[in-house]
Amino acid sequence: MKMIRAIVRPDKAEEVVDSLAEAGYVALTKMDVIGRGKQKGIQIDKIYYDELPKTMLLLVAEDESIDSIVDIINESAFTGSFGDGKVFVSPVDEAYTVRTRTKEL
Repeated sequence: MKMIRAIVRPDKAEEVVDSLAEAGYVALTKMDVIGRGKQKGIQIDKIYYDELPKTMLLLVAEDESIDSIVDIINESAFTGSFGDGKVFVSPVDEAYTVRTRTKEL
């Protein structure tokens, strides 16, 4: 299993979540975060924004679903402008359900 962390524009987050749900990937965690990318923020007129609001989506899925999930995120989060986001994929060694205290993997 792998964990996908997708950092996207807040205004695209619901579109990403809906696209994932339509494809059958309904289990996720959504968090409001603040950060900056390689551009170190943006400047609009004379105002410089060092950190920008983003939304982070966390999903855990089987290895064979990862490419499909990443494609869905990339397609639905895309605007073509700087700040569209980033997707990180990491291995998950173990997972436990708190209610039942059972190991999932």
